[in-house]
Amino acid sequence: MKKLLLYTALAFVTLFASCEKEGEKLILSGLGSSDLVNSESDVVLTQDNKDAIMLSFTWDESELSLSDQKYGIPDNVPQMILEISDSESFDSYETREPQDNMLALTGGELNTLAKNFSFEAGKSTPMYFRVNAAYGNNTQSYYSNLVTVNITSYEIDMSRGFILDADQVETGFILYSPNSNGNYSGFTGATAWYNWYLKEGDGSIWGNDGVAGTEFLLSNLESKWNFWYPGLGGCYYTTLSTSTKEWTATYIPNLNVTGDVSGDMTFVRSEVKWYISVVTTTDNATVQISTTDAKLYNLSTGTSDDNAITKEIGFVTDGANGLDFEMSAADASDITFGVAGEYTLTLYLDDPTNWYYEITEGSTEVEDPLSEFLYLPGIDDGISGEWTFDNYLRLLSEDDSTFAGVVDVNSLWGYQMSLEKDNWTDVYTMGDTEGTLAFQGEGNIPAPETGLNLIQADLNNLTYSHMVVSGLSYSGFNDDWTMVSMTETAKTGTYAASITINGASEWGGQLYLNGDWDYSFGGTDGTLYYSGAGIADDAVIDAGSYDLIANVIDQSYVLLGDEVYIAGLNDVWDFTSVILTKQSTGVYTGSATVTNGAPWGIAIHLDQSWNRYFGGSAESMTYLGDNMDMSSLANGTYNITVDFINNTCSFQAQ
Repeated sequence: MKKLLLYTALAFVTLFASCEKEGEKLILSGLGSSDLVNSESDVVLTQDNKDAIMLSFTWDESELSLSDQKYGIPDNVPQMILEISDSESFDSYETREPQDNMLALTGGELNTLAKNFSFEAGKSTPMYFRVNAAYGNNTQSYYSNLVTVNITSYEIDMSRGFILDADQVETGFILYSPNSNGNYSGFTGATAWYNWYLKEGDGSIWGNDGVAGTEFLLSNLESKWNFWYPGLGGCYYTTLSTSTKEWTATYIPNLNVTGDVSGDMTFVRSEVKWYISVVTTTDNATVQISTTDAKLYNLSTGTSDDNAITKEIGFVTDGANGLDFEMSAADASDITFGVAGEYTLTLYLDDPTNWYYEITEGSTEVEDPLSEFLYLPGIDDGISGEWTFDNYLRLLSEDDSTFAGVVDVNSLWGYQMSLEKDNWTDVYTMGDTEGTLAFQGEGNIPAPETGLNLIQADLNNLTYSHMVVSGLSYSGFNDDWTMVSMTETAKTGTYAASITINGASEWGGQLYLNGDWDYSFGGTDGTLYYSGAGIADDAVIDAGSYDLIANVIDQSYVLLGDEVYIAGLNDVWDFTSVILTKQSTGVYTGSATVTNGAPWGIAIHLDQSWNRYFGGSAESMTYLGDNMDMSSLANGTYNITVDFINNTCSFQAQ
């Protein structure tokens, strides 16, 4: 009989917390080797059975006993792991964690194992399995009998990486690895902050490293997050390397046509294509396509526009209609038209295995991109007495033409929706019934109840909805998904809560309207996104206590400690010259003597990392904004107040 002494001062102290009086010990016994049973001894794998269960294992469980029956044995004791190897000696192996005392493997999972072990496709090769049982970490292992299964694998196409959306659903777009070596690239069309994953041919799914939380750093572990593009929507040239564990995004804001005719091309994000209509006045006119305004984002720059590296791109042809590019606008090669006339030139960049251009006769009407905002004139005329475009919903999906946002409603006559600010003609009004929309219809949309409301609109299906907002809660920090209510502040739409951060959570924190899991905000870099990925600041800040302040109207948030630091005053850029301390939730005060003004402005840093700060203006601070202009400050001593609820900064002369 195998036995293990458990001392309350050692590894199991957290499991038997009630046994803490001096000298008490518990004896856990009964663990032994398991009898491992497999369902098959020969398995032939194909693409057709990659999703089917092809091999399963079961094993008997040891009967554990504890010397003092008043304590229970934790559910995670013993630890059971299935080890898988390409050799009987198990010099190297992979592991799988079972459910209870069984584990099933699909054809795709087995084929991935075969690939990782470098099995020759189409050849029956032995794979070895055993169960490793242990009381806990760093305790003796009890191995089961060895099971051998002959696996015939199939060739995996590793040349294509499939782009998945935030829900890990295939989008139909790919990146390409011509040498099947994990180095992928291709052009993509993305909205601002677009969330995505990459799935390889062997089923491996890559996302952002969820432990470090560093942008452009890869991981295929369970702790991974989704990747995210910078806050600029449009065309990107994307590279991804599973060997270096890094990816890059080169933003292409424009493509210029120069030569015998000139103009700017239009990008169609949903099709990853560029096009332009031109009129040539001579036969065999030639043009070149390039840009000098591309921006490279990578591991060193992050998604900051200020750090992005300016690049050039020039498209080159293969003598036919095939396309490639050089990182130089001057190297763009000629594209030739036929006889003088009207043409449309289109670049097709959606398939990285076949970039090409096409010249067709006639012109193509330019399609304007969908607005980032859906304005709501009339939603607050009970406050201002006028119809304005000051309130709006934010774009959720350009593909689906959906918008959402929280608005402080006070409407006398109902309201309308418009994609263009100050455009009073091209508006959406109520359709035949409440909840439906009509373009340039007759009646206004009936306003919801006065106060905070979540408004959603779907312009494809011409529908809208209202929901009264009664509160805001948070959840997910420290991987604790208890819903905790936040306190409403004096500023409408702004809520606050004190939270403790112990470290990076797997999914980040989320904010929920009305305590309802279906109405959530995620966020990054101080901006909230409805139905967005979790707030991941816990991966880049120190453990400790913070005030979380969120404004659901402006869709902004901030995590604040006990101190903030003003850098730039008197042209001193450090974290020790001007320190403000917490006066109340979101409000910080201190004093400073000005002797040399602030020639380059000031920034209000939330910690000593240089990465989390507020700039903008004293009347309207913004997260990661430009340095705050304080040129009007005269020499003297000032009392300083920074208010993160109202986003203001004031200097009051003593």
